[in-house]
Amino acid sequence: MNTLQTILLGIIQGLTEFLPVSSSGHLVLSQHFLGLKESGDIAFEVFLHFGTLLAVLVYYRKVIGDLIISLFRWAPTVENQAHRHNRMLILYLFLSTCATGVIYVLFGEQFKAVFEKPLIVAFMLIITGILVYLADVVKDRGVPAFSMGFLRSIMIGIGQGIAIMPGISRSGTTISASLLCGVKRRDAAQYSFLLSIPAILAANLSEVKNLLALDKTMLISYLAGMLAAFVSGFLVISLLIRMIQTNKLKWFAFYCWIVAIAAITAMLI
Repeated sequence: MNTLQTILLGIIQGLTEFLPVSSSGHLVLSQHFLGLKESGDIAFEVFLHFGTLLAVLVYYRKVIGDLIISLFRWAPTVENQAHRHNRMLILYLFLSTCATGVIYVLFGEQFKAVFEKPLIVAFMLIITGILVYLADVVKDRGVPAFSMGFLRSIMIGIGQGIAIMPGISRSGTTISASLLCGVKRRDAAQYSFLLSIPAILAANLSEVKNLLALDKTMLISYLAGMLAAFVSGFLVISLLIRMIQTNKLKWFAFYCWIVAIAAITAMLI
């Protein structure tokens, strides 16, 4: 790959990582219809995912900093309430991550097998669209993320675990689950992005060894792709938050349905 190609792939990665349209589903369908093959370049994929992870860390740097500080502020002061809320948020993020891990251990291999079944992937895109649409029209009940409770956090984590299946969007599922559970809109978006941090880390942790086999002549191109993923991912976070707050997520639902129906029709014909 040349530098221009890595930049293009980085932009695509940044856009599809966070938009509720299932990047894995699009990958499966594009491979099926265009006869594409996976590059197999695991090191480059690690670079791209690190770019999107960096986008979340930079965008929410103040929030993450406050969460870390709250772990060490236990004194009974007036401002301790804010620290207590932050610690509860950390607890719920931990519970959601654990729930995701359990789903992955129990069903991960079965979900990954769907990568070889594009027709099922297309139907999963329809489900993603339904979830996103329902979440967009549901009334905002205004539950703060720090008081969502154990059950809501586990349900959101289960949703993220199910999103291992191609065609089911991770961001779409976690945001939809949060909104359907009554979490207020801005908190639902923030919770989904914060929850992506351990998810992205865990997904790529086992692949770090592949960086040792990195072709040093490709380093500049890989860094360019990572930077492109960071910039596009950063911009998408801001865009998605505004769309969630203004009830415009349904446009992604329409998009998922159009892609799914077109793909199913083409495969059946």
